[in-house]
Amino acid sequence: MKILTKKEALNIIDTAYLASLSSLIWLALYYLPIGGALFRIILPLPIILLHLRRGTKTALEGLIIQFLLLLIIMGPVRGTLFLFPYGILAFWLGWCWFKEKNWLISFSGGVILGTIGFFIRVAALSTLVGDNLWIIITKASFGLIDKFIEIFNLPFSPTIKIIQLGAILLIIFQEMVYVLTIHILAYSLFPRLNSSIPNPPKILSSLVDLNP
Repeated sequence: MKILTKKEALNIIDTAYLASLSSLIWLALYYLPIGGALFRIILPLPIILLHLRRGTKTALEGLIIQFLLLLIIMGPVRGTLFLFPYGILAFWLGWCWFKEKNWLISFSGGVILGTIGFFIRVAALSTLVGDNLWIIITKASFGLIDKFIEIFNLPFSPTIKIIQLGAILLIIFQEMVYVLTIHILAYSLFPRLNSSIPNPPKILSSLVDLNP
């Protein structure tokens, strides 16, 4: 392939470096025993930054390169799990901010994709380990509901439907916190990298204002 312009060269360099960086973060998240929460937060940022700098086509190429790289290194299951929800979420947020969509659109879509991705991951990992991981999640939900009932001395016992609903609500809440954290981090960090995202709604302005 012959490179004709400086823009094409920069597209190739940015794609290679940012896709590789995101792959390294995924490997660290998967294999290192510490720093999982931090790696999980910053994992979507390289592809989002690529999207903001080079546009949708280049971001899609970067996502495909990362997917193929992880597929070779980690195998079909672990490599593919990157897409659900991190890769798809990164592409969605990058597209929204590249098109200057407001936070309501990017946040709502991100929570939906994150929630769907979580269930896909649970199903895939359950198949991989040969055990139903949803049982562990429902047990955690039961423990939380039981503790709530004990604290407030409520006169009822949770049914299986309430426990399942509690588990789903916990997952959605977790994704809401996660996606909002990515918004705040990107809003504070990207301007220093010569990129930016749309301003937050007024109700969140004081929360994301990290200037002293």
